[in-house]
Amino acid sequence: MARKAKTEGADSAENAGRLKQIALTYKMTRRTDSKIGLVVAGVGIVTFGVLLGIGFAIGHPVYLGILGFVLAVLAMAIVFGRRAERAAFGQMEGQPGAAAAVLDRIGRGWSTTPAVAMNRSQDVVHRAVGKAGIVLVAEGNPNRVKSLLAAEKKKMARIVVDVPVHDIIVGNDEGQVPLKKVRTKMLKLPRVLTGPQVTSTNDRLRAMGDLMSNMPLPKGPMPKGMRMPRGGKMR
Repeated sequence: MARKAKTEGADSAENAGRLKQIALTYKMTRRTDSKIGLVVAGVGIVTFGVLLGIGFAIGHPVYLGILGFVLAVLAMAIVFGRRAERAAFGQMEGQPGAAAAVLDRIGRGWSTTPAVAMNRSQDVVHRAVGKAGIVLVAEGNPNRVKSLLAAEKKKMARIVVDVPVHDIIVGNDEGQVPLKKVRTKMLKLPRVLTGPQVTSTNDRLRAMGDLMSNMPLPKGPMPKGMRMPRGGKMR
């Protein structure tokens, strides 16, 4: 009995947390999409109404009403998710590291590494590896990131000569890809690698290292009272 009560308590807490997360997402989305409530409600009402009307027409209003309710909830969830995602991309656009956040949500089958290359102006290149090959996603000044992309491709060419490399520059100008379309662009790339080939490519690239792993950071906690002098070297 105690175990059952504990399980029910955990489930109720999880459901409460999920509802709280949905409410928070709705509030954040409504800041940039004031019509989201009306749109989602309209989708649900129309879906339910159409199925219920068909049910009355064929003489099975109860069955079609139940089916209409289920489909209405599903349609509302889909529309809400898409508009919430679009609003989130709109809020992230122009923010440093926004492309890395998009890559982090791309889904299964992709392995992403943020900030594999960066310059002093905070232009940055992220890397994703999947069945489409290697995708380098750059954000920053278009003229400067081109040199970053070229340098990263040259570095990778020594290790992964047999893997296709695609590059994407995030932006709204001609030849660039808007932030909200980066995920769609990557998922449309032709799949040319198998699962083992993706794993092998990832292993070789990780062995090469990246900007974060190659950064010379001291190991362990910094002793109390230690100061960093102007020259950049610890005393």
